[in-house]
Amino acid sequence: MTRRELRENIFKIIFRTEFHDREEMPEQEKEYDIEFAKVLSESEEEDEKLKKDEEYIRAKAKAITDHLDEIDKMLEEAAEGWTLKRIGKAEIAILRVALYEIKYDDDIPFKVAVNEAVELSKKYCEPEAASFINGILAKFA
Repeated sequence: MTRRELRENIFKIIFRTEFHDREEMPEQEKEYDIEFAKVLSESEEEDEKLKKDEEYIRAKAKAITDHLDEIDKMLEEAAEGWTLKRIGKAEIAILRVALYEIKYDDDIPFKVAVNEAVELSKKYCEPEAASFINGILAKFA
């Protein structure tokens, strides 16, 4: 998978946190496993790469979930005049992934994290969400 595809899969797991308690997330990961298993190919070499990708996705999603309270606090402060409850669920998930990358993942440059968040928003959110997400994340530069 490309980095963009990895990030998109991480976003999908984090998006589920909006609908489930943290205690339910292991069950949601099992559901994700079922979805992920559908993409496995007949090639052992390719399957091995996909399994490594899955491990990366799981580890990063868990790391984001572990930092969720801190990330949400930073987002609340940056989103002046907005509470997280007023922001769309997809936008929140995208912001969480991006802010984790900005604050905790030294391998991802700031501009890449912001650009990828904007691209995800173009795919999963209303058109005006891209500028909203860009504006929130710009406060962390």
